[in-house]
Amino acid sequence: MNRIELKDMEFFSRHGCFEEERIIGNRFVVNLSVEGDFSAAAASDDIEDAVNYQSLYDIVREEMDIPSHLLENVAQRIVRHIRESFPTLSKIKLTIDKINPPLGGKLYASSVTFEL
Repeated sequence: MNRIELKDMEFFSRHGCFEEERIIGNRFVVNLSVEGDFSAAAASDDIEDAVNYQSLYDIVREEMDIPSHLLENVAQRIVRHIRESFPTLSKIKLTIDKINPPLGGKLYASSVTFEL
């Protein structure tokens, strides 16, 4: 198995249970790891044989642009969209960090992680 990772993708999105969060928005950091057999791309040096990094990023960005109450919903949509676009992947791991969430105290982030 081989792995591709997109690390620390930053987005400004309007996810949250509170109406203010969906109006004001917040910063989010997304980490994505996908696994599969990438030997054809390694041998051919042809993007047509590869899992295109740009396509992965575009899927994450597209789904992060859709406001949701829960990060679980966003994560599930991203993982599902990647699975539909790249059915040969054997594993997908996605973590979304909500930076400085409004929980009444000081903390860096709250996170959800989905693996498929």
